[in-house]
Amino acid sequence: MLPGIEQLSAILFDVDGTLIDSNDAHADGWAQALTEHGIPRDAGQVRPLIGMGSDKLLPAIAGLEEASPRGRAVAGRKKELFTTRLPHLRPTRGARALVSYLRDQGKKIVIATSASDDEMDAILQQAGVADLIPRRTSSDDADRSKPDPDIVVAALQQAGAPSDGTVMIGDTPYDLEAARRAGIAAIALRCGGCWSDADLGAAIAIFDDPDAVLAHWR
Repeated sequence: MLPGIEQLSAILFDVDGTLIDSNDAHADGWAQALTEHGIPRDAGQVRPLIGMGSDKLLPAIAGLEEASPRGRAVAGRKKELFTTRLPHLRPTRGARALVSYLRDQGKKIVIATSASDDEMDAILQQAGVADLIPRRTSSDDADRSKPDPDIVVAALQQAGAPSDGTVMIGDTPYDLEAARRAGIAAIALRCGGCWSDADLGAAIAIFDDPDAVLAHWR
């Protein structure tokens, strides 16, 4: 059951697909980068894996280790491709309004994402929320990406809030699994696309987008 806003001390946010409509751009970038490096893949094959970090995605889609020379080359090229797409991406509906509301309510807000630090800063700027979220954890703060819980655990520690007073908001089954393994509840958003409500069934509640969450808590 979704707790009322007065019961929460902290909210942890995923970014891609949650605060910005970027999942398709990530899938396109990975598919093109893999194909350019002799591993033909299309975006449809990659799309269900978006939400994992590259340490999980590359072995799953191509049998490549992220730290291998080929893995580093593919990941580097994907980063270049995504950077060119980023200026054309838009926030999800209600993203800034929800974060602003939570700040006004005195809640601690921490980003918990598989993106790297430099990528995250640019993505949060494009999402229109960078000025509202000072606390951030990224792949640089964790050994393993989602669905492993490392990033969520780091975000929870940064929030300094009790697990039963914290909820994570994300858009993929990997967010939900990471939250579960970190011992906190999670809210799922449909705006990330690709996943059915059944895929997101581990969430305590499912909403269309941040605007719908805001409407509920208000």
